[in-house]
Amino acid sequence: MPTPPSQPTGVRRPRAMVIDHAWRGLGPGLESLSGPGGAPLTRTVKLIVLPLVVRPALRPELAVDFLGPAEAACLDGLIRRSGALLVATAQWFTLLKRTRRALGIVAGNPQDLYFQRCFELATEHGAPSGDVDATDRARAVVEDVADTADGRTVEALKGYLSDAARRARLDGELATAWESRLSGPAPSSDASAAVDLAAVALDACGTPGRSGEAPEYATLVEAGHGELFGRALWAHAGGVWRRGDLPAHLGLTAHQVPPRPQVGRGASTATLPAPLDRTLFERLFVVLQSSARREELPPVPELVGRETGRSCAPLGLHDESLRVAVVLGGRLAVGLDPLGTGEPVLGRTAAHRAVNSRWRREASVLRARRMTVSPHPDPDGGVLDALAQDLRTPWAAYMRRLWVRLHGRDVRDAPLEDLAAAWAVLDGVARSVMMDHRAKVRSALRALSKAPTRVAEPRSA
Repeated sequence: MPTPPSQPTGVRRPRAMVIDHAWRGLGPGLESLSGPGGAPLTRTVKLIVLPLVVRPALRPELAVDFLGPAEAACLDGLIRRSGALLVATAQWFTLLKRTRRALGIVAGNPQDLYFQRCFELATEHGAPSGDVDATDRARAVVEDVADTADGRTVEALKGYLSDAARRARLDGELATAWESRLSGPAPSSDASAAVDLAAVALDACGTPGRSGEAPEYATLVEAGHGELFGRALWAHAGGVWRRGDLPAHLGLTAHQVPPRPQVGRGASTATLPAPLDRTLFERLFVVLQSSARREELPPVPELVGRETGRSCAPLGLHDESLRVAVVLGGRLAVGLDPLGTGEPVLGRTAAHRAVNSRWRREASVLRARRMTVSPHPDPDGGVLDALAQDLRTPWAAYMRRLWVRLHGRDVRDAPLEDLAAAWAVLDGVARSVMMDHRAKVRSALRALSKAPTRVAEPRSA
C-alpha cells in the first residue's frame, strides 16, 4: 500500500481526511480492516480507530470534525504509533472469521461482533502466532460471542414469530392497543406549541455554551409535548410546520396517518418501509441487525413484548425525552437547506445556520447545486441529478435516520437527559446523512468515470 503524498500544513483539515491519510501510511497488513481503495472501513473507524485509538473522550480536542495543524498532527501520530497493534487486530479478525466459518456460525455481522474483541486480543497477546493457543483463543471468542447473542438474533426472532398461536395473540394485543391510542386531550394546538418551544431550544443548541442553559427542553419533556405531537399525527393535524407542502409526519409514514402495526414475517434492508409503517418484525430486525453488542438487549420474547406496546405509542416510542427529540428533529429538518436556495421557511435558528453552513461546504453539495441551476441539469445520465434531488428534500432522509437512532435508544432504555445530549444526537444524524450523501456522490462519480464515452453520430444532411 503506497504512502500518500504529504498534506499541506497550516490549514484546518477534516478529521476523516486525517484518519484516511494516516491509515494509508501504515502500509500493508490492514486489508481485512480496509475497503477496496485502501481506506479504513466505516466500521473500522467507528468501532476501532475512534473509540480505542483516538479516544476522543480523553482528548476532546480530537472530537471535532475539523482539526488545526497541532490536533491533526496529534491524531496522525496516534494512528501511526498504533500501526503494529492495528495490523495484529487485522490478523486476529481474519482468524476469527475463519474460525466462525469452521463452526458454521452465520448470524450477525462479523465486523460488528468481532472488531473490538480483535483489538482486545491484539492488545493482550499481540499478533496471532498460528499455534494451538491462538486457535483456541479465537474459538473461545467466537463461541463466547455466539453464546451472549443467543436468543437475540434475527433467526431467533423469525422462529419466535412463526408460531401461529403466538402470532394470533400478538395481533390481538396490537388491535387492542391501537383502538385505545386516541384517549386523551385534543392535541393539534399543542403540536404547534411544541414546535415553537423547539425553535427556542434549537437556537440554544446552535450557540456555543448555551445548550446547557435553555429550560425549554425540560419544559417540553415535563409537559409531555412529544406525546401530544405524536397524538397530533394520529389526528391528522395540519399546518404544524407553517408550510402546506410538508406533512406533519415529515415522511415518517407514507400515509396521511400511521397505520395500525402488523406482526410481520420478514424484512429486508433494501425494502424497509417508512419507520411508522413497519411491522413488529421489521422494527426489531433493524435493532438486531445494527447492534454491535446484542448481549445488552433483552431476549427476543421480551423484545417482542415491549415492542408490541411501543409500536402503538405516540411516535412509536415509549420514552418522552426521545419523543421530544423527534419534535426538535422535525423543527430542524424543515429548515435544512443544503443547496442554499434561500426559500422562506419557518424561522431558521442558530442550529440551522450551523448545520446548513457545514453542509454547503461539501464538494458534493456544491456539485449538486450547480446542477440544480444549470439549464442542462442532467449531464451525467441522471445519476447525480437524482442525488441532487435528495438535497432538495433533505428532511426525508434526516427524519428517517433520526427515528431509527431514537428507537434504538428506546429499546435499550437510554433516554436523553438534557438538551446537550439531545443536540449531540440531532447533530450526529445531520452529519451521518451528509456523509452518506457524500459517499453516494463519490460512488456515482466512480461509476460514471468507468462508463464508456459515447461518440455522437453524425447528423443527416
